Amino acid sequence: MPDTHKSTTLRIVRHSLTYGYKGNRSMHASGRPRAAGFTLVELLVVIAVIGLLVALLLPAVQAAREVARRLQCANNLRQLSLAVANYEATLGILPAAGIVDIDEEGRFLCRSGKMFSWAALILPYVEQETLHDRFDFNRSVLEQEGNPQSDQPPLMLCPTDAARGRMFVDADLTGGKSFGKGNYAAYCSTYHIDQQETPPGFPGAIVGHGQKLAEITDGTSNTLMLTEVRTRDHVQDQRGTWALPWAGSCLVAVDRHSKNTPRYVPDSYTKGMAQLPNRQGPIYDMLYRCADPSGAQWDRMPCATYAPGYPNGFLSAAPRSLHPGGVNASFVDGHVTFLRNDVNELLLAFMVCIEDDRILDRESAD
Repeated sequence: MPDTHKSTTLRIVRHSLTYGYKGNRSMHASGRPRAAGFTLVELLVVIAVIGLLVALLLPAVQAAREVARRLQCANNLRQLSLAVANYEATLGILPAAGIVDIDEEGRFLCRSGKMFSWAALILPYVEQETLHDRFDFNRSVLEQEGNPQSDQPPLMLCPTDAARGRMFVDADLTGGKSFGKGNYAAYCSTYHIDQQETPPGFPGAIVGHGQKLAEITDGTSNTLMLTEVRTRDHVQDQRGTWALPWAGSCLVAVDRHSKNTPRYVPDSYTKGMAQLPNRQGPIYDMLYRCADPSGAQWDRMPCATYAPGYPNGFLSAAPRSLHPGGVNASFVDGHVTFLRNDVNELLLAFMVCIEDDRILDRESAD
């Protein structure tokens, strides 16, 4: 076959492959070939698919982050419990709930004395010797130079609550002094914070006078000691104030009363009214000033203002957190559990009481 014929045939084949059988390429009105690309409908479909994938993945990412935050909070509790144990090993006694006066009837007078909390006492055992040394323990916590009480030690903060930067300041209650907020509190009683050792108030592990481990006859692995509290971004809300031994600041109580008996026997009057985790009522956190009741309700942290006599003449507060379903808590021996919001109130009271002599099924609390 002549070369000219072969060349012509190849050109025809190339032309057919390029332009199709009819030799007709898609053209713009200008006569130029149309460039490849997405139509508007195709772009909208792609955007919708991407949005759907993000919507499906975002909750999983948020859940994974919350798991990490909850684990960090649990680890903080474990470290604080270890610090309490080291304090006891060094001094032979558990830290007092607070350095306050206790009257002749055994009532814990939260706003008296030097007013240092248990958390301030254990600072050297959580690698906060420098902060501890800044306190003058011969003076009231309200009269400290340099304001060490306004610090927020990292170990006192749960990342879920975002308490960093939040302060408690009140012209009357703190004399205008700023107090840093944190997220951990001690169980001091099955009864009230101000009546933690007043009969028939059965004490928890961290109480007004401090106590020896031998006094916890239920055993260190069966007795709850520390838990979580929330803070509000409101300067007059005392909750979470780690240096003050006040209700909801660094002390909580179950508020499940006992009959007037030597052994803890829950009464029927307070049935259904215990301060369970994240409780929304009927008993509110009893504060020295509930400055913003409606805002507190909106934040799911209801409160009321303490006043002597009935009905607000008592001090108690519930453990709180932003973890879904409950709060972290630690036992005296340092192991950590998760208390569900619907934990059985009697089980909770028995775990807090140091001497009820009951063998408990702790799995129902996890």
